Amino acid sequence: NLDLMHTGEMSVFPKISLKPEVTEYLRNVYLNKEVLAAVGPQEAESRFQKLLACLSHPPSSTCVRASTHLAPLEDIRLSLEKELEKQQKCGSSAEEPSVQIAPHPRITDVLLLPVDGPRVVEQLSSELVVGAQCGSAVLRGAHVFAPGIISSPKYMKAGDMVSVFSDLEGRCTRGATSFQGNKVFVGNGVAEMDRSSIFATETPARGVGVRMVDPLYKSPSFDGVLPSMVFLQNLPSVVVGHVLAPQPGERILDMCAAPGGKTCHIAALMRDKGEVVALDRIRNKIDRIRQNAQMLSLQSIKAFCFNSTQAVSDEPAQEAEGPPFPPESFDRVLLDAPCSGLGQRPIMASTWSLKEICSYPLLQRKLFQAAVRLLKKGGVLVYSTCTVTLSENEEQVAWALNTFPCLSLQPQEPHIGSEGMLGAGLSPEQLRLLQRFSPELSWEQTDMTVPLTCRADTDTIGFFIAKFLKT
Repeated sequence: NLDLMHTGEMSVFPKISLKPEVTEYLRNVYLNKEVLAAVGPQEAESRFQKLLACLSHPPSSTCVRASTHLAPLEDIRLSLEKELEKQQKCGSSAEEPSVQIAPHPRITDVLLLPVDGPRVVEQLSSELVVGAQCGSAVLRGAHVFAPGIISSPKYMKAGDMVSVFSDLEGRCTRGATSFQGNKVFVGNGVAEMDRSSIFATETPARGVGVRMVDPLYKSPSFDGVLPSMVFLQNLPSVVVGHVLAPQPGERILDMCAAPGGKTCHIAALMRDKGEVVALDRIRNKIDRIRQNAQMLSLQSIKAFCFNSTQAVSDEPAQEAEGPPFPPESFDRVLLDAPCSGLGQRPIMASTWSLKEICSYPLLQRKLFQAAVRLLKKGGVLVYSTCTVTLSENEEQVAWALNTFPCLSLQPQEPHIGSEGMLGAGLSPEQLRLLQRFSPELSWEQTDMTVPLTCRADTDTIGFFIAKFLKT
């Protein structure tokens, strides 16, 4: 049982659980020759171990992107404060300090909220088990929704207090009354439903199954809170939109757009003037993009269900409303590529094989080739991933610069992450133009003395951004 180890006042999760071959692969990335020559084996190993440790914990702040195309940031901040105070009054009897909401000092549409944790929480004898994805959402402030519940006490009734555990390896049988496998404690909550209705076979239960009242990491739940005014988004994902720097009147392509957070951000930054074409291969994800656009009152978004590797038409050029498009159809292209996702936080465990993780670079290159062809001369291409490998990040940049002489790296604004990682043979100048969010470089669980706005820039998910100009 990978339960919590109590060290003084700190509750510490185990490091992320990966397949041994994946751990070894990542170690070789972080201890590559260029890194070893620059920082030495001890520092390189320390960074790698910190990476494994921080991936299983959530970032120390919650980032919210505000719909500043609909209202001024300060108005949104005050409305959010009121909403969260209401939520606090309903949820708890104890007098708690009100949630502090700070504007980001450099990003004009971001609000930051501190995450309180890991807290010391007493485990109860009544145990409820949720899936790993649901467990991760709880660590970021969510309540437990009924579909995420895998096991619950035999006679659980609405109103019962339960301790919530996350099943790390997906081994718990649905409907079980107890589970002794690899699990980790994420906090205590109150059951909102009886066991019988959660596991009813005729109609699957919907809605909140357990309301978290004493989570290990305390941050507000944004379920149904000002849906048209605030959008939960990781800070690096918001930075991507600003780095792309879309201008009113332009035609922009978002190649792998679901669930549409970045698409909507691009449209908002253009003040909804121009056209944002969003492509994704999965039909119901396209519906989600359209719903988000509608909720945020954005008219400039056109979403299509389409495989972006085939988005370039070889037919004689004519203005295409939908894909495929003639070459050089777009002023800017965002390729937020499908990736191994090894920068996402919190992830307690990944069951992915090395083969699966190594399958992404080929797909990313096919998408990249389409992106370059679809981009006008003088246009901007931004490539991003939420992973930490070299093969999907810096090595893709080196490949792109070798393959497409028309591309050159550009400075990024804002640049709040660290520079690119050594190991792909890029020059110091090229590495400085890249932006890699490396939580392991700054991650110290206990350091709450650093101001929230500084912590927020470094204690993020792992993420990578490269910006190119086509000449």
